[in-house]
Amino acid sequence: MLAHAVRTQGWTFIPSQVIPPLLANTAISAVCYATYLQALAALDPPSSGALKRVYPPPPFSTTFTAGAAAGAAQSLVAAPFDALQVRFRASELLHGKYSNMWSYAYHKLRAIGLRGIFAGSSLSLCKDSAGYGLFFGTFEFVKSQCFYTFVSQYYGSFGTLSAAKQDLIRSQQTAESSDLIPTIEPHYMIEPIFIMAAGVAASFAQQLVQYPLSRVQDVHHGRLAGIDTGLMDGRSAARSSALHLYQRAYGKTFRRVVVSARRSFRTGPAGLMFWLYSGMLSSTLRQVPSASVGLMAFEVIRRKYALEADVVRIHIESGYDILLA
Repeated sequence: MLAHAVRTQGWTFIPSQVIPPLLANTAISAVCYATYLQALAALDPPSSGALKRVYPPPPFSTTFTAGAAAGAAQSLVAAPFDALQVRFRASELLHGKYSNMWSYAYHKLRAIGLRGIFAGSSLSLCKDSAGYGLFFGTFEFVKSQCFYTFVSQYYGSFGTLSAAKQDLIRSQQTAESSDLIPTIEPHYMIEPIFIMAAGVAASFAQQLVQYPLSRVQDVHHGRLAGIDTGLMDGRSAARSSALHLYQRAYGKTFRRVVVSARRSFRTGPAGLMFWLYSGMLSSTLRQVPSASVGLMAFEVIRRKYALEADVVRIHIESGYDILLA
């Protein structure tokens, strides 16, 4: 599709139509991850150092709070972009109403104003804060706490190994370090496996909150689009009570959601839950690869600029240390 667009419209198609959403996504992600690192460093001072690993790792409550702060910051920065995405109509560009994405963004934001940009922002704030709190909290929990627990328990059985195996491990110590505590280095592939598993678990945990709220948000945005149409038509009654209309939209959205759930499934809380979570599994499976790769890149970059000599020693009661170099 991209090659066809370039052939028919020239290379100007990329800076006018492709680059704007890419820049928007890059800026939003940068704000999210940078806020998370800053919030985590403020809540857990050992995490502020340039370390590849922090031992003991920060608790789940700390990483959840830092992730929630990152989600809140992302929600505020993404509000104009979300407003543009919700109100985007491909026909407007195809029929020449807007010449490119830059023109569309400028005229659309000017038309809806600040009230339109931040309409429904409270719902987005709740969705992003809770979602990214679970996202980063689950990722750090599996990547660090579960990993350290696994290597401690798995290699903690050293005391039950045969005497020949113990002598072999101790013989790895040099003569100059014979007075040091013997160490064991786990297999180098164990930690990357836990990082990948952490990305998958984080994606599922995030979708438990974000998917149902996204379905509600889709209904709410449809109602906001109707309000915007009335305001841009210049109806005085609509303009004089714009704030009141935006406030009432939440109640109407909830009633619409209940009606949709009743039509699709059945009445009561069970029917509402079925409607909110219907299709979540397939949606999450589509997002797992990109989320996992993103977290892997995040972790690689964070470790790239860490101290090279950084190591973690986990002391085992059997009389030796597990060395994570």
